[in-house]
Amino acid sequence: MKLAIPKETLDGEARVAASPDSVKKLVGLGLDVTVETGAGAGANFSDDAFKEAGASIAGSAADALKDADIVFKVRGPDESELGLFKKGAMLAAIVNPYNNRERVKAYAEAGILAYAMEFMPRITRAQSMDVLSSQSNLAGYKAVIDAAATYGRALPMMMTAAGTIAPARVFVFGAGVAGLQAIATAKRMGAIVSATDVRAATAEQVNSLGADFIMVEADEGDGETEGGYAKEMSEDYKRRQAELIASHIKKQDIVITTALIPGRPAPVLVTEEMVKSMKPGSVIVDLAVEQGGNCPLSEAGKVVEKHGVTLMGHTNVAGRLPADASSLYARNLVNFITPLIDKETKELKIDWEDEIITGTLLTKDGAVVHPALLEGGN
Repeated sequence: MKLAIPKETLDGEARVAASPDSVKKLVGLGLDVTVETGAGAGANFSDDAFKEAGASIAGSAADALKDADIVFKVRGPDESELGLFKKGAMLAAIVNPYNNRERVKAYAEAGILAYAMEFMPRITRAQSMDVLSSQSNLAGYKAVIDAAATYGRALPMMMTAAGTIAPARVFVFGAGVAGLQAIATAKRMGAIVSATDVRAATAEQVNSLGADFIMVEADEGDGETEGGYAKEMSEDYKRRQAELIASHIKKQDIVITTALIPGRPAPVLVTEEMVKSMKPGSVIVDLAVEQGGNCPLSEAGKVVEKHGVTLMGHTNVAGRLPADASSLYARNLVNFITPLIDKETKELKIDWEDEIITGTLLTKDGAVVHPALLEGGN
């Protein structure tokens, strides 16, 4: 079977869906791997490195995708790329299905077996396939690095002959993968760190990293879905939480927001009044900016200053560390495809009842099949 790795076409996307190491493993599974020339340039993976790993190098996307049985991409293909796929091909990519429903329908009409890697269920045996975790880890780290580079003061306490510099205070919204990595990174850099989350169960994780956990009690129970994500909370909870945050945020130097609700716009957690209350020179990094932002003053793809506070709205934050992001993503894909390849025939052998398949499969037999995208879904 032929597996194709085309170059990403989205402006600014430097990641690639394979690394030389992952190509070796794919070839070891019995797959014929073809990589479009220049596909790994943004991540500093050369054509020669892919070739040495066992891949063939194609001169164009059309050549790479021609007769491909399986296609790995970082971003879901657009209409121009879709025309290069053969009917029945399998696609694994980050599709962003909730915001690209028409594109998902186009995948179905093209007869593609499309899998959304970001829909990977949060179960133990799928952890090594979880692209949200691998990419969010890097985003949480990079958020702190970006903030530290912009913040005009030192993060750790420093004792000098001329006097003592107080440590910076960092406040993290959301204790998911990105938030926990941001907490750990800020602590390693010497900041005083606090965090909040609607899920009471995350308090232990936050405290274990040396940060303070702040939250209000929720009348409706824990703010966690069965899948482990944060859920939409009541208006009363939001009001009480906002009051607590307002009193806390004015003392902070750096704020990092990571709160997302699958299938919905990002919740507004940092209001304009809160921004106004912060000290001049403070920094907010809004990792939810692509879904509308946790702060309404954030602007996607821009770094802006408002009310004396710098708001960082970088998009595709993990992609700003393209070599590591590509390597981790490539491993996720290898771990996903490995159980689907029959060891004897080297052909796809898919258990359509498997929880990993039902959780990620978007289109099959010319139809959209994922429950979340069907009528009545999110």
